[in-house]
Amino acid sequence: MLRSFLPTLIALLGLFHTVQGEIRPFNLLLSPASDYIHYVEGFLISPGYIDLGLLRFWASELDLDDARLPEHDGEEQEKKQKDENQDQDGGGRQLRQLNSTFESVMEGSIIDIAVFLLPSSCAGTKKGCDWTKLGIGRRSEAGVLRYCCSADAVTLGLCQQIQLGHLIIDNDNFVGNHRQVTIPATGEYDAHLSYGRFEEKSGSGKYVVAFANCNDGGRQVVVEGKTVWKSRHGYLPGDLFGLMYFNVFLFAIYFVVLMWYGITMKMYEDANIPIQNWVFATISMGCLELFFKAGDLFVWNEDGSRFWIAFYVGVIVGVLKRGISRCLIVMVALGWGVIRDDLGPVLNRIQFLGGVYVAASLVADIFTVVAYTEVQKLNQEEEVEIFDVVTVLRLAIFLVDIVFYLWIMDSLSASMEYLEGMGQTRKLERYLRLRCLLLFSILFAVITSVFGVVNDYDQGIVDNAQNWVVGAAGEMNYLFVLMTVAILWRPSPNAKEYAYVMELTGGDDSDEEGVIEMKGAVVPSAADDDDDDDDNEEHGISFEDEPEDGNEEGLRFE
Repeated sequence: MLRSFLPTLIALLGLFHTVQGEIRPFNLLLSPASDYIHYVEGFLISPGYIDLGLLRFWASELDLDDARLPEHDGEEQEKKQKDENQDQDGGGRQLRQLNSTFESVMEGSIIDIAVFLLPSSCAGTKKGCDWTKLGIGRRSEAGVLRYCCSADAVTLGLCQQIQLGHLIIDNDNFVGNHRQVTIPATGEYDAHLSYGRFEEKSGSGKYVVAFANCNDGGRQVVVEGKTVWKSRHGYLPGDLFGLMYFNVFLFAIYFVVLMWYGITMKMYEDANIPIQNWVFATISMGCLELFFKAGDLFVWNEDGSRFWIAFYVGVIVGVLKRGISRCLIVMVALGWGVIRDDLGPVLNRIQFLGGVYVAASLVADIFTVVAYTEVQKLNQEEEVEIFDVVTVLRLAIFLVDIVFYLWIMDSLSASMEYLEGMGQTRKLERYLRLRCLLLFSILFAVITSVFGVVNDYDQGIVDNAQNWVVGAAGEMNYLFVLMTVAILWRPSPNAKEYAYVMELTGGDDSDEEGVIEMKGAVVPSAADDDDDDDDNEEHGISFEDEPEDGNEEGLRFE
């Protein structure tokens, strides 16, 4: 079932996704409206260029709202046209009027196109940049914002009457390029943008291409085709270029660790314990995830379009890796492979919680990718964020993570208390190391999270081209924890004896873990830990630090 489900899922995602890398398909309906404008963003490392010359601007004699856009079918077009016939003139063009006392109103439309660089101090923050300070739009003394020159903008003194229907551009503050496409009031129009290539020889960073159809009495215009964004290194967005090499570096580390762990497991396969299979599976998934993610970015940089199969496989494998690794740390904290040879019914609960995490993370990642909108709308009024599906899923993932963290720390404390009570000093030492490293990992995660929040909402501590470092820090932290578990539970010829017997005699302090001499009774299954002490008293068994004379197993029967 899984074999048939994954290809189907990937195919569906390929159909619904709209973003195709830095050679981007473009399809936009520019309705005549003075209260909002549209824009797209991209990151360039100069010298580079933005090419809009392949965009086609066309307007139909019949002013249909959908204008051949794929989200409307023919029946809806026909019905909408019939309903609006009484509002149309003899030429078939819907009449639009400005609620204005001004006598001169522009006929047709002027499509304004502005290309400009966002300052690094605000481009990477959640608050974003104030475009009015960059020369796009203006604010009145009372704080009223207008991007287009409309009747009320003229009344507020933000523009002149002669500028009606145009994008407000303050030439004193605007640094960038400005183009216009004139759409006549009647008749068919179909043309490409002249001089549509914008060379950016200096000033690396996030660029914006804004589109405005500001005349409320104008015509609907369809803009379709593709745009090309290319930096000096290739088509890959400049803020992802460093991430490509980081993924290659991380893949090399995972591959080396995978080879080491796999070879040593094969060498000592008779002494392998089940938890080592989980460690090997987690390392394998990390290696596979980075292989596909690095491959996706490499193809994107060379060809300008993404290798979607590689991208989605990387996303799916990455989610599975994170879910399995959380289950693995809980198993380790519970003592599997050290004080337990079987987790019993606890394993089902671990797998259920891991399944919830995987399902929520996978749906959230898919929604984030599929629901991403390439062309964004900027209103003149302040927008309110919507509490959407992804936000709910992210909250659920956060709560599941909290459950995992609490379970891990509680289990670690219980395991160490058990080992200390049983006098298992060498095993206790292993868990003390693990706890110390996990606490360091949690501290590091908190620091990077706070740093990421400050970077997003404040002044952008990290340069935009290096924003990937914040996410990369989390991957390094994850690798640190995985390597810790892999080394502490590494394959060895005595791994099974170390895991499944109680420590009664130890070697010299110089002996390595997993090589010390182990004697004693087999470790009981910890599925029923609460009954261990009662069972021992009932059968008259107790453990001592030294074996009794004549009793090689170190047990004393009363």
